[in-house]
Amino acid sequence: MIVTQSEASRTAEILSRPITLNGLRVPNRIVMAPMTRMFSPGGVPGDDVRSYYARRAAAGVGLIVTEGTYVGHRSAGQSDRVPRFHGEEQLAGWAKVAEDVHAAGGTIVPQLWHIGMVRNQGEEPYVDAPAVGPSGIRVDGTEGTGKAMTQRDLDDVIGAFAEAAAAAERIGFDGVELHGAHGYLLDQFLWERTNRRDDAYGGDAAARTRFAAEIVAAVRAVVSPEFPVIFRYSQWKQEAYDARLAETPQELEAILAPLAAAGVDAFHASTRRYWLPEFDDSDLNLAGWTKKLTGRPTITVGSVGLDGDFLRAFSGQGAELGSLDNLLDRMERDEFDMVAVGRALLQDPEWAAKVLAGRVDEVKPYDGAALKTLR
Repeated sequence: MIVTQSEASRTAEILSRPITLNGLRVPNRIVMAPMTRMFSPGGVPGDDVRSYYARRAAAGVGLIVTEGTYVGHRSAGQSDRVPRFHGEEQLAGWAKVAEDVHAAGGTIVPQLWHIGMVRNQGEEPYVDAPAVGPSGIRVDGTEGTGKAMTQRDLDDVIGAFAEAAAAAERIGFDGVELHGAHGYLLDQFLWERTNRRDDAYGGDAAARTRFAAEIVAAVRAVVSPEFPVIFRYSQWKQEAYDARLAETPQELEAILAPLAAAGVDAFHASTRRYWLPEFDDSDLNLAGWTKKLTGRPTITVGSVGLDGDFLRAFSGQGAELGSLDNLLDRMERDEFDMVAVGRALLQDPEWAAKVLAGRVDEVKPYDGAALKTLR
């Protein structure tokens, strides 16, 4: 694709603006989206993981959100190749990752994760622990082999998130992101189809948000006041792309307001296609509505650079856009504040450097092969 100099310059100018999230100054608006890679045997991030993140930071990514990392709860995850954010050896590995990212000029937050009722078929768990969730119900509606969480379970998980957040600050990270999206544990509480509890953690939207809000508050209590807490959420689930937490802005506000009040500094609103409006009668996407309803900074995500060609996307009507003017226009009018890029950064580690320098024609097309390697 031929890109005019004015288009390239506008892209670079808008995305290169710094932004502050609580006490953290991020040098530009580009975020590396969290992507599960499973290259950490024993849950320990090694030298290859260090170089993987540091390489993207050196190439200009402003904020790196790590792949999901298991918190220290026995049912938090099942894969022995997914990194953990607890344990002496694991945290020592993560401390080196943060050090290398900072040396490369970037900022980094770990994504703290509990998978809840999600279980991968055919994968032998590294620890013998039952799946747990708000009601013991999987996203597909089946009960599976899990169990509904007791109050002790809830308290243990809240404590595990708080301990991981405190460790993140202690070993040099710049903030934390709490994974409340895509059908995992926190999202299972938020969604009425998987949360059928009849206690204080189930019922209307505000009650379903209580567990996540208590985690946010517990995290906020153990970290410094200026330490950013980001909350990632979505309407869609891994097993239910058409799922929705909220059908109206009012329903969404009932979920987001308690989280903001508990101490969320920024929201990461995950969608599959950033350009689609979230509700009728408005062009705002999910991140746009989130910012409007909470006043907090927001990160948008969803198919930015997915084809490898940064200046190519499709509008909601299916018409190809000659550039990402749509994204840039939205950022200029402050609909949302930052943009997360995922698989395009796997394919081309220099993606951010090329875009920020106006060299978008040099971006490598995405072909999927990068998903199989760590480089």
